[in-house]
Amino acid sequence: MQLLRTILIIILVYYGFKIIGRIVFPMFIKRFVGKFEERVRNQQEQRDSSQKSDQKVGETTIDKKGGSDKESNNSVGEYVDYEDIE
Repeated sequence: MQLLRTILIIILVYYGFKIIGRIVFPMFIKRFVGKFEERVRNQQEQRDSSQKSDQKVGETTIDKKGGSDKESNNSVGEYVDYEDIE
């Protein structure tokens, strides 16, 4: 009798979690996605407001990528252009 009771409790707990999971999990995902969208929107607004305050109306701006300036190393050797010969 104890075995049957234990199996019944396990089945009820399993289906209970399954039903609660169908209700709670989507609510959790909606909340997580909503917060993520809000963070992205705030970052976008901050970036847009900082760019708008820096430039005047009708002014054209060119953003250059900063970073490594690649310089050729002439001490390595000389470049030889070649053709394929059949």
